[in-house]
Amino acid sequence: MNTINEILVYLIQTVLGIYLLIMLMRFILQLSLADFYNPICQFLVRATNPIVVPMRRLIPARGRLDFASLLLAVVIQLLGIAAMLLLNGAGLPPVSLLLAWSVIGVIGLLVKIYFFALLGMIILSWIAPGTSNPAAYLMFQITEPVMAPFRKMLPSMGGMDFSPILVFIIINIVQIALRNFAAGLGLHPALVMGI
Repeated sequence: MNTINEILVYLIQTVLGIYLLIMLMRFILQLSLADFYNPICQFLVRATNPIVVPMRRLIPARGRLDFASLLLAVVIQLLGIAAMLLLNGAGLPPVSLLLAWSVIGVIGLLVKIYFFALLGMIILSWIAPGTSNPAAYLMFQITEPVMAPFRKMLPSMGGMDFSPILVFIIINIVQIALRNFAAGLGLHPALVMGI
């Protein structure tokens, strides 16, 4: 690969990766019923509205599920994979395989978002408990719907919350399954943003 192609690959991965992350965050915000008056939420909505609003006319949201944002995330992932393949001189595989790779990448990135949000919440609970920072509040809103069922399963341990351990175990199991499924479909991890 020559220098120009390497730079293009880097720029495409960076720009599409950031926008894919923003798009999935919008999906998660609606899924978790996050406070849309939070300044971070406001930024995410403004950054994604130009393509989400027209798509919602075709694919409306159903309750908490914002199918337009999710579909756009898959399309962004698909375009990124296709661009990486073409810039590396490889041909495009069948569309069904590209679509499967894209879905795997989006699921992988969703799992990573939850992993890092949960990790951030744990660290914040140690260094700044009770903080009112908009980012901390947003992380709490994102992780709480996932954490609540596990908190109910575990008995009280004298103020210690062990539910994140269970969530981390499940996240790692999902990541292992995704990596193996992706390898079975011939997906190279460098092609997708998320695995």
